[in-house]
Amino acid sequence: MNPYHDFVTQLDRLLREGKHYPLGGFPAPQRPLLPADAPRALIFSPHPDDECIIGGLALRLVREAGMRVVNVAVTQGSRADRQDARWNELQAACEYLGFDLVATAPRGLERVNPTTRTNEPEHWSRSVERVAGIIAEQRPAVMFFPHDTDWNSTHVGTHLLLLDALRTQPAGYSPLVIETEFWGAMPSPNLMVELSVEDVTRMITALSFHVGEVQRNPYHLLVPPWMQDNVRRGGELVGGQGGAAPDFSFATLYRVRRWASGELQPVWPGGRIVTAAMSAVQALAAS
Repeated sequence: MNPYHDFVTQLDRLLREGKHYPLGGFPAPQRPLLPADAPRALIFSPHPDDECIIGGLALRLVREAGMRVVNVAVTQGSRADRQDARWNELQAACEYLGFDLVATAPRGLERVNPTTRTNEPEHWSRSVERVAGIIAEQRPAVMFFPHDTDWNSTHVGTHLLLLDALRTQPAGYSPLVIETEFWGAMPSPNLMVELSVEDVTRMITALSFHVGEVQRNPYHLLVPPWMQDNVRRGGELVGGQGGAAPDFSFATLYRVRRWASGELQPVWPGGRIVTAAMSAVQALAAS
């Protein structure tokens, strides 16, 4: 018998079986007690659910560095009839992940995309002002937001929105910026972070709380294979062409830079691979 046939058959079986698993409703793991002055990491999520998909490093920073992770809901989706429900789902997902949650507006910001930035400067300026206010209030040491070619117009718009908001901050403010990817792969990630089975389980369980979305399209079941493909890509893009393949199953890719002198600047040469045995916060330190 061809063992690869059995391998593919089992993958297909698990995917079909997973479509019948319960969505949300799982008790949240106990959250660590963090001091009020714990360093903060902000995730600027273009849509409710992005925090679950790209938040692997943030999850590790909570556990390994005692950071307070705050998810900022840039939008609550484009469908007005779903925005209230999506906020409720988002609250449950963040509680399960152990992330705090901040809203940008009662139903999120609207029309966060490059076209709005060009054609509706007053509307865009109000959105920039709101995000800049959140940054000034929270003063994060680390910020997560999508890279500039993450395909989806709201993801690209969120990247532009954050750059414009950072330009309004005091000159001495210099947070670490971690660009994320989902819809469009980055051509030049410089960090690959290993995620354990427990990490991935927690992330896709949290994603299942976004019930209205995953009922329509059970994409939460495809996140683990995506993370496996990240290992394939990251082994070459981050580890170097022709390098040894990483000996782990799941990873997320990022591009780490620092905001300084009004632009994103490199923090280290080449790429870094952070295994589960390493400290994520030490791996983020500049060389």
